[in-house]
Amino acid sequence: MHPVVAIVGRPNVGKSTLFNRLARKNAAITHDRPGVTRDRIRVEASLSGRAVSLIDTGGMELSDAEGMDLEVLRQAEAAIAEAHVLLLVVDGREGLNPLDEQAAAMLRAGGKPVLLVVNKVDGPEREGVLTAEFHALGMELQAVSAEHGFALNTLRERVAAMLPEEAEEALPAEKPELRLAMLGRPNAGKSSLINALVGEDRLIVSDVAGTTRDAVDVAFERGGLRCVFVDTAGVRKRTRIDDGVEKYSVQKALSSARRADAALLVIDAVGGLGMQDKKLISFLDKEKTAFIVLVNKVDLLSPKELSELKKDISYALKICPHVPVLYVSAVSRRSLKKILPLAAEVKRECGIRVGTGELNRSMRAVLDKHQAPVVKRRRARFYYLTQSEETPPTFVFFVNDPERVKPSYARYLENGLRRMLGIKAAPMRLLFRSSHKPKE
Repeated sequence: MHPVVAIVGRPNVGKSTLFNRLARKNAAITHDRPGVTRDRIRVEASLSGRAVSLIDTGGMELSDAEGMDLEVLRQAEAAIAEAHVLLLVVDGREGLNPLDEQAAAMLRAGGKPVLLVVNKVDGPEREGVLTAEFHALGMELQAVSAEHGFALNTLRERVAAMLPEEAEEALPAEKPELRLAMLGRPNAGKSSLINALVGEDRLIVSDVAGTTRDAVDVAFERGGLRCVFVDTAGVRKRTRIDDGVEKYSVQKALSSARRADAALLVIDAVGGLGMQDKKLISFLDKEKTAFIVLVNKVDLLSPKELSELKKDISYALKICPHVPVLYVSAVSRRSLKKILPLAAEVKRECGIRVGTGELNRSMRAVLDKHQAPVVKRRRARFYYLTQSEETPPTFVFFVNDPERVKPSYARYLENGLRRMLGIKAAPMRLLFRSSHKPKE
């Protein structure tokens, strides 16, 4: 394991901006509003040549924390317990705050190396004035400006010097074998499913819709399979999104789905199949994203209600009948063991590659069994096909006139390819190109 560096502090002192700067990418959402970050966000980073696991945390409300503030505090405490080095971030412009003093006292009691990072110090000319009162905390101190980049290289060097030698891993971390993005409407149970699969309360779970805002990576290993779950913000109707933070959260959610090996579309069984669920199915099908539908909370339905829901799901998936569906429950753990093997199989199918000769020999029987229908007194003549891409498998048919290939016949060809190649659950793209002679 790489040594762990956790960034902690009260709300709105610039922790996520500093986190993104140290990670050298926009891994966490930043906003002027306090409390945007809630879950622990982890990335692998390099600080002056030292590989580290960098953790961003939500703002700690230590005085009488309850509700969501208490959940955020628990996530921060878990990061503190795991960390080898702690960065306590404070706001140089606002000065010393009682919450800063409480946080400093808590970290001192833990006995771990702590560096006090006085943020929002835009240059050396103001450093002395803005850091003066923070010396009362009795901690090593570094002034920086996460927004403007002042003294960040110095901070990286100081943190690297504080890291324990024995905690460093000589080899870089292996690339995850399976990256899965959780997608769905707010409060469908995405975070609950991840916690149930990982076996710990890694993400905040709340009845409050919109609890998750960032795309949060959760890595774990199960049965020799190394996985990364990406929990994402709930996706609502655009007309109901008037919040800048939520808009960016939704964008990150959809982007995470595109980059994942497969998306897990979580549907709330109690709420039923909503219009936004149907739009997400259409979006994933249009993007040719590999995905699995997870219908969560089925333990709360009667047999009759479940039967009706299955009919609705089946009808919604008529546009992409290859998509597998699992009826699960994060609480009762129903069918949870099926999720990872199925996702691994979907990923394997997405990587299938077939040679042109084998493709054409196999496909000839499909073409001869049912010829293309006559369109405008002529039928499409197929010369040959080839596979142009993987992920998803993409096949190009060369024909005399692509406009004569009707959608119904294209579906017939896709079904034939699926049977031939054993592609049951992965998406597939068929393209038709004009050609006037067969391939030699």
